[in-house]
Amino acid sequence: MHPLPPLTGRVPPNRPLPQKTLLAIGSPSDALSDETLARAMSEALAPLGRRNRVLVIPPDGSRAHSQAGLLTRAVWDHYGNALTDVLPALGTHHPMTADRIAQLYAGIPADRFRVHRWRDDTMTVGTIPADEVEVLTDGAYRTDWKAQLNRLIADGSHDLIVSVGQVVPHEVTGFANHAKNLFVGCGGADGINESHYLSAVYGMERVMGRADTPPRRLLNLAMERFVADLPILFALTVRSPARPGEAGDEYGLVTRGLFVGAGRDCFERAADLSRAVNVTSLDAPLSTVVVHLDPHEYVSTWIGNKAVYRSRMALADGGHLIILAPGVRCFGEDAEIDRLIRRYGYRPSAEVQALVREHADLRANLSAAAHLIHGSSEGRFRITWAPGHLSREEIESVGYEYGDLDALTRRYDPASLQPGRNTVSGEAVYYIPNPSVGLWATQERLQPHHREV
Repeated sequence: MHPLPPLTGRVPPNRPLPQKTLLAIGSPSDALSDETLARAMSEALAPLGRRNRVLVIPPDGSRAHSQAGLLTRAVWDHYGNALTDVLPALGTHHPMTADRIAQLYAGIPADRFRVHRWRDDTMTVGTIPADEVEVLTDGAYRTDWKAQLNRLIADGSHDLIVSVGQVVPHEVTGFANHAKNLFVGCGGADGINESHYLSAVYGMERVMGRADTPPRRLLNLAMERFVADLPILFALTVRSPARPGEAGDEYGLVTRGLFVGAGRDCFERAADLSRAVNVTSLDAPLSTVVVHLDPHEYVSTWIGNKAVYRSRMALADGGHLIILAPGVRCFGEDAEIDRLIRRYGYRPSAEVQALVREHADLRANLSAAAHLIHGSSEGRFRITWAPGHLSREEIESVGYEYGDLDALTRRYDPASLQPGRNTVSGEAVYYIPNPSVGLWATQERLQPHHREV
């Protein structure tokens, strides 16, 4: 472990925080214990002095494995009743249930938790004009982009805002978290819609596994231009599957690093480590990939299509992706998005862009349009969904092949398969037990596709 020296002195409340990394521990070979993480979080907070109103923004239940629950509890232990609000970054997801909150954020009073309503509980803090968006996206997209935040973040009523989460390869921004946790996880309809769609139009395979991407440039500029006066601190974990001889947690994961700071440097360090431990580079494309989706984490194709996003750059042309999804019961987490997925289905990018031009309901929900693009194989490989609670008719109506969950689970038993390469009745199969913690790609497809800044 390689901690940075702590800050000296005190940071006055109601002032922006020093734009630097306060703490950085970890490496590709480290496995940080829970005790180490909690202690490190408290040590990072200590130089900030007393705070009177603290807001924590952790991820929601779809990222239960991020260790955000432990870090949020560490903030509670440090500040006590000064932690007045906890706002899970739901984005467009279902609100967390009381039971799920109690499970993931044990020990924090239930009355501290708030619900982010992305359609009606946000405010626009600034707009990046179309000509700048065009430059940031290398000419791929031109429109005004509204930077929107939940009012609880934007109103300036807190003297410390702690954004907690995991840095991991991501289909919209290249790597998840940092400014994304704010402007997407706690953003409004316009900002979420446009950021997702411009990324999809630009091309997700040009984005994933890269820290400098058009949507990330947009979010970074919004941070610098519109919320520089807010005391926002980021606490970012990097996690990966346990290696032989390591004791993983209930998800089979270990924590490789923790980065705490107020500027971009902490994110860039975390992304460097995530690139080293979360990206699997393959010499040749794969013919058959089987992905298992944990039923507690994945209840929709909206989230479950991480199985498509994270494996697509590894699949051979004409290959086959099989998704075992015992908990999936719907398409969209949001009722309107669910309706749009059912109406239009998963289609290649050119077809979805044409539909956006032709249909007002899809044009008004561009994040749904982006999802339809992201969930398509572009005709390059087969996708079979084996859900626990959706019918053959429903699955086939959105453009996927249907698989019987029981039959496919017997053939590709998650309890018997090892992560990575397997042979099942003479068939070469690559198994991914949790797509949300990685990216799998051939070396060729990992090559840079855009300018580096």
